[in-house]
Amino acid sequence: MKTDDQQVLRAIIVDDEGLARKGLAMRLQEFNNVELVEEACNADEALNLITIHEPDLVFLDIQMPGMTGLEMLSEIQADVLPMIVFVTAYDTFAVEAFKVHAVDYLLKPVEKDRLAEAISKASHQRQGRVVSQEKEKLLDLAVSLTGKSHDAISELIGNSEKASYSERLAIKDGSSTTFVPIRDIDWIDAAGDYMCVHVNNETHIMRTTMRELEAALNPVIFQRVHRSTIVNLERITKVSSHINGEYYLTLNCGSRLKISRSYKEKVKHFF
Repeated sequence: MKTDDQQVLRAIIVDDEGLARKGLAMRLQEFNNVELVEEACNADEALNLITIHEPDLVFLDIQMPGMTGLEMLSEIQADVLPMIVFVTAYDTFAVEAFKVHAVDYLLKPVEKDRLAEAISKASHQRQGRVVSQEKEKLLDLAVSLTGKSHDAISELIGNSEKASYSERLAIKDGSSTTFVPIRDIDWIDAAGDYMCVHVNNETHIMRTTMRELEAALNPVIFQRVHRSTIVNLERITKVSSHINGEYYLTLNCGSRLKISRSYKEKVKHFF
């Protein structure tokens, strides 16, 4: 069965009943975006497998000998906590299940449509986690380059999301105008009275000031790292220091940009 989100969810089944595990595993074979990586017959085995494989999703029985599924969740380290879909023969645990933020609660025998719904929910939740992680990485980088606190940058992000920034930069060249998507810009540097806009290994020249250009760009994405250089934070892949104390940024296009001394303190925590 094809689903709306084709990102693969790595999953583990935890159930003390062998037939239940086998039945659910067969059901999951119908979903192209789910990869069953392991099965566990009890909570202790499951905890070990979760630590090893760090799955995206766990289909978890509640009533098991020894440690219950609900008790097991409290033993999982927060940094490897997967999404949980409870699969049980009892509907009496639904309230407790959602108190621990379960993605869904399926009753045995699992119906195909309900399983598809649970997987769809998990896919959307996972996408939300990925977006959140990327935003956090960008926030950390913005903090390091600006020297501002996380709270200050978060407020800036909130304000910038409300503010209106153009999605394209109009670059005039004689009688023609080239429209460059803002997010495609790698970096910008000053050359006298002109700005060199570097985009996908091409350089566009425009007559404007660094201050005017900086004001037109979203500060969450673009930051000045030198008196004459603005960089797209999303393009940075590496920050490195040299023996002489100079710092450099490496972009995903392969370009290396020097960070001015005034920014040195703001990137020290990378090393």
